[in-house]
Amino acid sequence: MESPLVTVVTPSYNQGEFIRATIESLLSQDYPHIEYIIMDGGSTDQTAAVVRDYASRLTFISEKDRGQSHAINKGFQKAHGTILSWLNSDDVYLPGAVRKAVECFERSPQAGAVYGEGYLMDRRGEITSRFPCTEPLNLWKLVYLSDYILQQTVYFRKAVLDDIGYLEEDLHYTMDWDVLIRIAKKYRIEYIPEYLGCLREYPEAKSFSGGSERIRELHRLLKRHTGLRLPPGSIVYGLDTYHRIWCAQVERLFGRLCRPLSNRLQGLIRLASGLAINHTVQNSQGLYSDGWAGPVLRYMLPPPVGPLLVEGWVPGRNDNFHQQLISVKANGVPLKSFLLSAGDFRLEIGVPPELHNQSLLLEIRASSHTIPARFSLRGDRRRLAYKLSCIGYIPATAPRLFLREEQHVTPRTNATG
Repeated sequence: MESPLVTVVTPSYNQGEFIRATIESLLSQDYPHIEYIIMDGGSTDQTAAVVRDYASRLTFISEKDRGQSHAINKGFQKAHGTILSWLNSDDVYLPGAVRKAVECFERSPQAGAVYGEGYLMDRRGEITSRFPCTEPLNLWKLVYLSDYILQQTVYFRKAVLDDIGYLEEDLHYTMDWDVLIRIAKKYRIEYIPEYLGCLREYPEAKSFSGGSERIRELHRLLKRHTGLRLPPGSIVYGLDTYHRIWCAQVERLFGRLCRPLSNRLQGLIRLASGLAINHTVQNSQGLYSDGWAGPVLRYMLPPPVGPLLVEGWVPGRNDNFHQQLISVKANGVPLKSFLLSAGDFRLEIGVPPELHNQSLLLEIRASSHTIPARFSLRGDRRRLAYKLSCIGYIPATAPRLFLREEQHVTPRTNATG
């Protein structure tokens, strides 16, 4: 079969300092079927002169637009490719990125988008570190807490964008987060454990200069997608931004009059903000990076494709556990409860028909937990209920999976589902 055409759109405005590196990172890809469109907002710097050197290999359109999201949408509407991406005019793709994205789509025909690992780089284009947030898809975290997906590594199916809608043009800082949430609530998003792109960090970059305006937009976005008045992500991103603003205000008020007082107040602001951010990140979902779950676990999955599957492990008697009662809800509807003994467990749960066409917001409650270092200030003081190894769907076309007797999983008779 012929390889699919990939269309990459670069929105640009007065980025002549960086755009050559952006163009060359795309045109040097080892994938042969690429359409490249640069949507320029009428730059007055050297952008047009730089692009002229590559005129035969790309499409360059320079005209006024209503912002970055509008420019990207105009490029997507002109695209002939079945796979789309956008690359900002100060960022770059890494070698082989487009090919690896196409290969992932070919392995996962049901995927609506794919993303991978990436790097941060400085103004000169020198890599400074790995983008520290990337992880395999966790839909609850994406919707409620964190945009951990680096946009410079993301590729979409055009048919999926045609279905869920293109970028929201009233969003200027969070349009990539918004479109990923909308896709993930309806389609699979696949993670590629390889480095695909780089984000350039410098003071004038939009993501780093948005300040309180960016946070207000982010808060509106999260409220719309979560229905919460104060989503966990608003706390994390808000405090991360506002604590810098508060420290700057303290410095202006007290810095010249009383340096020790200014330093003390700024230290307290940073400490309190850091503690609140860390607590929110660690505890809002009830799922820790090592797989342990707390007494209340919140998780999200796209619309069901079969029964719900939950697998994990319950600690033994040495951890003060005798039996663990696990209760599962989806979108507020009780599904089933299980009485678990110590050891491995595997739960297969049917999803009611009325929930089949919507993403599932799961709440899994456990009756017991342990604190590994209850009386230590420096030890592990998390409330741990069980270790989660798998949560997802069993495809309806797959052979039905049964629980093994040695797992001692007993459905409660008064449970629904």
